[in-house]
Amino acid sequence: MVADDSISVRKFVARLLEKHGYRVKLAGDGLEAAELDRLVLEIGGLGDRIDADASDPAERDLATACAAAGAHLLELQPGVLARACDTVTPQPVAATVRMVDVDLAALAATNPDLIVVCVDVRDPGNLGTILRSVGAAGAGAVVCCAGSVDVYNPKTIRSTAGMLFHVPVVAGADAEKVLDEVGRWGLRRWGTAVTGGCDYTDVDLAAPVALVLGNESRGLPDAFASQLDGRLTIPMAAAAESLNVATAGAVLCFEAARQRLVVRARDGAARYGVVDG
Repeated sequence: MVADDSISVRKFVARLLEKHGYRVKLAGDGLEAAELDRLVLEIGGLGDRIDADASDPAERDLATACAAAGAHLLELQPGVLARACDTVTPQPVAATVRMVDVDLAALAATNPDLIVVCVDVRDPGNLGTILRSVGAAGAGAVVCCAGSVDVYNPKTIRSTAGMLFHVPVVAGADAEKVLDEVGRWGLRRWGTAVTGGCDYTDVDLAAPVALVLGNESRGLPDAFASQLDGRLTIPMAAAAESLNVATAGAVLCFEAARQRLVVRARDGAARYGVVDG
């Protein structure tokens, strides 16, 4: 069907994409806007309403599949979605979905042994890339502390490439409380430093750890030093001043994943009586 009230739909989607306060206001209804057909595929049955401008048969099939999974399908008049979305050339399918973040207590119940804590990470692309890396490396969660960019910023959502719907996320928690809490869980809290920290390959990241990432330009405030168990440094060539926070997060997550693979392989070999040589 073609929506009779396309203008109001456009305004609704545009407000969701543009205004953090509007997203928070509707959180009680559990709605969020996610652009990209890839995201629609990722969320599957989580979709509540699909807003489509889909003349292409493949996109129409995609929207139909989402409707079959329980989403309400609303086909818009040509051009409506383009005027609502915040990208120059938006995908022809958008969806409103429920917010998926959890609280610290719910995360604690999962007994995570590798999480990433973001303190004052302001760039939506960086946060989205961190989420994507955390999921790819098999880490247990991302805690996005108060003062960091909105987890549901449209640019953040796009940068996660759908991983937002697969990795537990705590949004808006107080950084001081978070660091105290994860310490009580038994996780060692490793911050990052451009220089002067421990070489990240020399530290036991196979043990339960929280990797704590700071602001893009200022890093982690000194005020949190007493709540860290140490700082990690990634050695770089002399010409490099520092790594992007999302890149540093990816390096550390995959080093933790590598070390865990080594430990599992060693334990498996010992269990079956395999010895080197």
